[in-house]
Amino acid sequence: MSTLSYDATGAARKALEQHLSALVEDRIATRIFAKDHTLWGPDAEAESSVRLGWVEAATVSQPLVDGILELRDALRAEGVTRIVLCGMGGSSLAPEVIAGTAGVELTVLDSTDPEQVGAALADRLSETAIVVSSKSGSTLETDSQRRIFEQAFTEAGIDAKSRIIIVTDPGSPLDKASREAGYRAIFNADPNVGGRYSALTAFGLVPSGLAGVDIQSFLDEAEEAAEILNEDAPENIGLALGTALGGTNPLRDKIVIAEDGSGIVGFADWAEQLIAESTGKLGTGVLPVVAGPSAPEVSSGAEDVLVVRLVAADADVELGENEVAIAGGLAAQMMVWEFATAVAGRLLGINPFDQPDVEAAKVAARGLLDAQPEPTPAAFTDGAIEVRGGEWLGSAGTAADAVSALLSQLDTNGYLSVQAYFDRLAYSQLEGIRDELAQLSRRPVTFGWGPRFLHSTGQFHKGGPAIGVFLQVTAASSEDLAIPERPFTFGELIAAQAAGDAQVLSEHGRPVLRLHLTERAAGVAQLQEIVSSLAARAASATDS
Repeated sequence: MSTLSYDATGAARKALEQHLSALVEDRIATRIFAKDHTLWGPDAEAESSVRLGWVEAATVSQPLVDGILELRDALRAEGVTRIVLCGMGGSSLAPEVIAGTAGVELTVLDSTDPEQVGAALADRLSETAIVVSSKSGSTLETDSQRRIFEQAFTEAGIDAKSRIIIVTDPGSPLDKASREAGYRAIFNADPNVGGRYSALTAFGLVPSGLAGVDIQSFLDEAEEAAEILNEDAPENIGLALGTALGGTNPLRDKIVIAEDGSGIVGFADWAEQLIAESTGKLGTGVLPVVAGPSAPEVSSGAEDVLVVRLVAADADVELGENEVAIAGGLAAQMMVWEFATAVAGRLLGINPFDQPDVEAAKVAARGLLDAQPEPTPAAFTDGAIEVRGGEWLGSAGTAADAVSALLSQLDTNGYLSVQAYFDRLAYSQLEGIRDELAQLSRRPVTFGWGPRFLHSTGQFHKGGPAIGVFLQVTAASSEDLAIPERPFTFGELIAAQAAGDAQVLSEHGRPVLRLHLTERAAGVAQLQEIVSSLAARAASATDS
């Protein structure tokens, strides 16, 4: 295991000095590992009593290894070399990081965009097996993905049952239906582990191991980290990180997580869900912001921002004010951040294991699917962009005016959330507007791809502090895909998910600017140009 290390300055160091001795004295570390469900208050006891299995996941999951590796070898012997993971939220984010860091190919299908689904279907189907991961066994996106792959296998003359692997909780609807269907393999995960804490369970291990990751070494590293964390000692890095996340005073509730040489691919995307969904509720919480080491938020000096740098173990890092540097291997880091998030929950006075506001957007989307209402008319159209918004749009007559109007709604302690509901792989360049918007707004900016972010930061946006403004980007598709035995298509599903989320955010009184790209490539280029021009104009005004 690469050496775990931690350093902090400013508010993070003060939080450590303020809280560490009490955390050690109250034996928080050993009580967490003893699964003491009373640590987060009476209101959280029922949930936490069935959500602490993650503390021993590295050990409990060891018996899974042989079965996963045997299946991997059997599939390869049959010419199956490509693994597609159909999953959302915690079921997909951890395997994506694990596989990416190990440098092995894993296709993660965590979208309902018809073009992204179509691209996954079109790539080497004869060499493909799918892993369908759903804790509840009733995830709409995952069920839809399974249905269309099963149909595609059958139409290609492939025995679909031999190419479908299931990961779910024991006794879930998916577990029962899959056994009846006779799918290739069914792996049950520990039901006492929530989705965002499930990296070291079957949800993280099955797709990663089938893709070619050395999951035995991964678990061994996590076990070593667990031993270190299970100590009531001032040197406990998990306690230190927990104080930084949830114990600053006043609370720095924007945690900018910057990859800065750690060698871990996409770690901040995984940590984003863990922290946002765990802490964002009851009007409080901390918002993780995924950024690079030179992002505007890193050097902003804002009083509500704390920077966490993910660094290499041997790095000589010179920290700025109010920064944290943390190093360690991937499995060790996952254990540390899960533990630290639980500690932060205690300091914040919330239950880090529930997600009470995630369901709202799902209900709204389902209602729109059932009713199939006509789309809300656009306020106006500018080139390849249809613009929709609230009264705050005022006299805006261009898409640039609309973006400016949205930014004018930002409070001094607010944040902007960009949410793009289309193919995140084909149009990843759109993420470049994040830094420009942060420079333009002088506030933290998050960028999420829909619908996957609904299973992560979606909780914070609705249950956390009501200080966000939202830029939603949807896009017309040149193709659509029917979902077998469902009365709606993938295009209709993602449209309903976007509209449903916007509806719930608006009902919470939050400004939502909806930009619909009537043609993808042209619309993306136009939006990039709009943001670049606004940023350049603002920079010029500042310089003058």
